[in-house]
Amino acid sequence: MDIETFRDYCLAKKATSEGFPFGPETLVLKVGGKMFAVTGLDSEEFTVNLKCNPDRAVELREQYPEIRPGWHMNKAHWNTVHFEGGLDSRLLRELIDHSYDLVVASLKKVDRAALGL
Repeated sequence: MDIETFRDYCLAKKATSEGFPFGPETLVLKVGGKMFAVTGLDSEEFTVNLKCNPDRAVELREQYPEIRPGWHMNKAHWNTVHFEGGLDSRLLRELIDHSYDLVVASLKKVDRAALGL
């Protein structure tokens, strides 16, 4: 999955926004004002930090060399995923969905309702 496909997939999710709060080289995708995906635009490799259930994060890291503890993030809750490696695009979409769903679930009920989630 290339960066344009990744961005389009994320932005198609309900109540998703994009921004550059850390500078022009770091794309951040949010739902309800909370990050669910972060990628550097100036990196040689296309990697994305995605939120993940801590137990699942460990399993994924053990199973796939393209998935590592989140760079510059809480290592228990974030993975850095190499998008140009050998991972199937279906798995990449599943990881994005999982991150988005975790963040949506963490929002207050009233906030989810306001966003139509």
